[in-house]
Amino acid sequence: MASLDGLKVVDLSRVLGGPLCAQILGDHGADVVKIEGPMGDETRTWGPPFNEDGMASYFAGINRNKRTVCLDLALPQGREVLMQLLSNADVLIENFKVGTLERWGMGYDEVLSVRFPRLIHCRVTGFGATGPLGGLPGYDAAVQALSGIMSINGEPTGATTRVGVPIVDVTTGLSAVIGVLLALHERARSGKGQSIESALYDNALFSLYPHSINSLFTGKPPIRSGNGHPNIAPYDTYATATDPIYIAVGNNGQFQRMCEAVERTELASDPRYATNAQRAVHRFELKQDLEAVFHRFEAQALFKRLVAVGVPCGVIYDVVEALNHPHTEHRGMVARIGDFRSVASPIRLSRTPATYREAPQEIGANTLAVLREAGLSESQIETLIAQGVALQRR
Repeated sequence: MASLDGLKVVDLSRVLGGPLCAQILGDHGADVVKIEGPMGDETRTWGPPFNEDGMASYFAGINRNKRTVCLDLALPQGREVLMQLLSNADVLIENFKVGTLERWGMGYDEVLSVRFPRLIHCRVTGFGATGPLGGLPGYDAAVQALSGIMSINGEPTGATTRVGVPIVDVTTGLSAVIGVLLALHERARSGKGQSIESALYDNALFSLYPHSINSLFTGKPPIRSGNGHPNIAPYDTYATATDPIYIAVGNNGQFQRMCEAVERTELASDPRYATNAQRAVHRFELKQDLEAVFHRFEAQALFKRLVAVGVPCGVIYDVVEALNHPHTEHRGMVARIGDFRSVASPIRLSRTPATYREAPQEIGANTLAVLREAGLSESQIETLIAQGVALQRR
């Protein structure tokens, strides 16, 4: 039995943050019903690559463990069916433009909380509903730009660049999961649901550590440091005789052991490098000194030598190498459902681990089954399909 068995989630969200939240809940046992309009979640088209059925990898990666229903919520009849599906739901996840539910007569405060007092409503937004940017649509890269994330990414003398993964969307999805679980815990005490908001802008600012707190201390914007850490040294990419290696030394003991491992003990006693504060000030000189030493070693040999004495470091792999690494297999980080593979849940519970039951589905694959479970008669379902309100995949 999974930790969220018996929990019903209605997922109206699209793109990444909301669907990721719903997938995590589904991985841990929730019955997730994903409702899409006739055009489907736009990430179904975000490729290549596509699989043999034409499903985009982008969609597949965040929509496992869900039953898909095609329902046109732009039509009043579709919204009536949604209200029926919510009658026994625990969680509603949506990322419509702010005001959409209210315009449809389904606002949380006025309608949903009254009709379904135990319902937990999770709204993923770009910037929240109010304020100078309130109600604006938000996509990851645009929020990276506005939040300052993009300003700190890149080489000191180069142009700013976005983080290469949708870090804002991912953290927003994780925050949404945390909010849902907190609300479920509180509901167990009060018996009442509540509304949760996870905004991309808020999560982007939250993700700025330590640059945000540095700027709050100094009042100055950070200077881009490439792969280097703004507060710690040596904490950067270093050339070797072969591939580059990343060294992440966090304390004086690690620095001393690193110097001993590469037979340059005098570096540990150099006044410029005696403490992290001194090493950070002299980071460029330190990098030159270390690379002069590291050029004697192949990257893999240096990696083994340093980790053997407890120095955090890593040879820089590409994504295929990382996914095929023996430790990835050992950790079970590739989930398999038949022939379908995706990255597994990183959340590990000793008694109730994540399970992988349903591969990502074509739009409307479970429309009939879900509507029957909701109590609709066969004639009602036939009428909805005939009117184009609902669609069942052939």
